[in-house]
Amino acid sequence: MNAAQNEIQGISAVERALAAAGIVAGTTGAYMVWYFDPAQVNFLPVCPLYAFTGFACPGCGLTRGFHALFHGDLTTALDYNALIPLFAIIWGFFLVSMLSVAVRGRGIVKQAYLPKGMIGFLILLLVFGVVRNIPFYPFTLLYP
Repeated sequence: MNAAQNEIQGISAVERALAAAGIVAGTTGAYMVWYFDPAQVNFLPVCPLYAFTGFACPGCGLTRGFHALFHGDLTTALDYNALIPLFAIIWGFFLVSMLSVAVRGRGIVKQAYLPKGMIGFLILLLVFGVVRNIPFYPFTLLYP
């Protein structure tokens, strides 16, 4: 069977099972972040860049931010990481896409992975990572 026929018939059973496993892993991780307060426990991951250098990466504060977001505290979530709405949209998109692969055998949108969008997202992360580490007001508000 060539690649064109495989595309017409959908995704293999292995890929569907992997998507289902991804859904289980993602929802389990989300449950762990909802249930355990990252500020109170020490088994949730810590940012290695922050631990070694004291600089906050673009993802620093996401675990604490998602914990606050899952408990309905949007202001605190934004205080931990101002990009949390963007990360929540991406997380939701990936979960819905994996659900679509597991159930229907095909993803929802193929244009979501265009190089221009990915490069733009990486540039946004790079700029945010630099700006949040500038030690002057108002940039200090972005530090987690």
